[in-house]
Amino acid sequence: MLGCKPAPTPVNSSIKLHADEGIPLTDPSSYRRLIGRLLYLTHTRPDIAFVVQQLSQFVSTLHQPHMQQAMRIIRYLKNALGSSPLYAADNSFRIHAYSNSDWATCATTRRSVSGFCVFLGTALISWKSKKQTTVSKSSSEVEYRSLASLTCELQWLQYLLTDLHISCPTPYSVYYDNNSAIHIAKNPTFHERTKHIDIDCHVTRQKLQDDLIKLIHVSSNNQLADVFTKSLYSSPFNTITSKLNMHNIHIQFEGG
Repeated sequence: MLGCKPAPTPVNSSIKLHADEGIPLTDPSSYRRLIGRLLYLTHTRPDIAFVVQQLSQFVSTLHQPHMQQAMRIIRYLKNALGSSPLYAADNSFRIHAYSNSDWATCATTRRSVSGFCVFLGTALISWKSKKQTTVSKSSSEVEYRSLASLTCELQWLQYLLTDLHISCPTPYSVYYDNNSAIHIAKNPTFHERTKHIDIDCHVTRQKLQDDLIKLIHVSSNNQLADVFTKSLYSSPFNTITSKLNMHNIHIQFEGG
């Protein structure tokens, strides 16, 4: 792939991957090895977390479109080989996070994808893109499950920072673009429409009452977690990755 043409994004936004479409691969071992390496790479490359999560679902029933998409990630990495989050020495110790989800993303199972990212000051310290374990009947339910997942992550980070004797002011700001999920979290009364997400409601609401988190509405255009839940075109993808404080160190070194 050294002579391949670089790609501007890690995923083709116009293609939906299915489990049983396309020509089956006769030798899936190369695909599995590649996905295994890319999974390790997501620990330092949040920009490929979503597409690698998507492709890792097809390691047992893979077809030619899956391999083509995996090759596109390689082409994208060639275009941004030295890109990684920047951790400044004079960073502030204040946590804020973004959470989002995409309803029924998986074309095969109709399950949704949750994603979040957590910042310590300007430094991106935690991120996740994961398919939810159950099928949700409404977008509000999907959003709330994603919010509960981020709440548990923030609770764990608080325990970790306490063990390291690092003091971070609470509540942690959580930016969300779904007003319905925010209203459910702040509403102390359960009703028929929220019984099926009772546990997730309790988790998030309890942390709201404990002042661990503070929910703040943000417009969809400023939702940084979009890059972890859906395939984006070049312009919004580059805008979000720059706001994730990712920098290409190769370009910086070449520029002196």
